[in-house]
Amino acid sequence: MCAIGVDRTGHRSGGPVAARPAHPYQAPRPPIVPRARWLEEDARGRPPARYDDKVAAVFIHHTDSPNGYDCADSPRIIRYLYAGQTGAKNWDDIGYNFLVDRCGTIYEGRAGGVDRPVTGAHTQGFNHRTAGIAALGTFTAGVAVPQAMTDAIAALAAWKLGLSDTDPRGSVRLTSSNSLSRYASGTTALLPTLAGHSDGYMTSCPGAALAERLPAIRELAGRLQGRR
Repeated sequence: MCAIGVDRTGHRSGGPVAARPAHPYQAPRPPIVPRARWLEEDARGRPPARYDDKVAAVFIHHTDSPNGYDCADSPRIIRYLYAGQTGAKNWDDIGYNFLVDRCGTIYEGRAGGVDRPVTGAHTQGFNHRTAGIAALGTFTAGVAVPQAMTDAIAALAAWKLGLSDTDPRGSVRLTSSNSLSRYASGTTALLPTLAGHSDGYMTSCPGAALAERLPAIRELAGRLQGRR
């Protein structure tokens, strides 16, 4: 799994229904499967969710797991990822805020509310004011990245960033909170508002093939927000 990001500082549902935009470039919310669909019962005593003031950027990941799955098995796979992160790694919850399978189904990940700026555990040093979106699979060089997956990532990023009127094609200054990131703690870095995990942490995640798709994902997300 490529969610190296603990930072202690600090079946589809119905079709998309958009509320009246709060900002001029607010994209519709895509269908998001709630975590109750993959985590039937959580026996862990989980502390309350932590929140930031807004989501100013999203980081894209891959889960470094097999690609040849049936999409009906996605809940089971996510449950496995959750078990790994809360078990051996002793995290309080799954680190990613959202997960997207190869059929383009979006799943709620970390608890706290999909429409709220939940502090995740996905990008060491840059968990604050960001959301982590993980693509189910391994997308190293030469691996095909499903169009349904990238379209769903773009729709999710467009909606999530639109809540703070953020252009997914732009950049943002974020301050590292952990020296294990690419930047020493306290350093302010200029990062893409729709970034790959490797932009903030020394890793090959989200994989070369998915990283190559990020410019197109940014452009599609911008168009979904109504930007020119």
